[in-house]
Amino acid sequence: QVQLVESGGGLVQAGGSLRLSCAASGRTFGAYVMGWFRQAPGKERELIAAITWSESSIYYTDSVKGRFTISRDNTKNTAYLQMNSLKPEDTAVYYCAARVLTIRIDPAAYSFWGQGTQVTVSS
Repeated sequence: QVQLVESGGGLVQAGGSLRLSCAASGRTFGAYVMGWFRQAPGKERELIAAITWSESSIYYTDSVKGRFTISRDNTKNTAYLQMNSLKPEDTAVYYCAARVLTIRIDPAAYSFWGQGTQVTVSS
């Protein structure tokens, strides 16, 4: 079992920045992909960024390219999402998730999930 806990969400003005962290514990040995999803009220959950264990493959959805950066520190079992130039439309609950080997965009493909952290961007 792998447990994931997100932190770093909060309220920020448009144009500001936040850094989310996802701390993993439990059975983390192996080539796990770490992904960040978000879900706004009334909307479906979407993958916004993902990174493979070796950092050889990185994915961003178009709406966050150039603004968000995903990273990971395997020695700390932690993934990060640096969010810059935040917009009101970025407001959502942000979740970290993990799966084996390769990046997938379907949330159903991810085996482990955190409980989410709220990000609210005011206009």
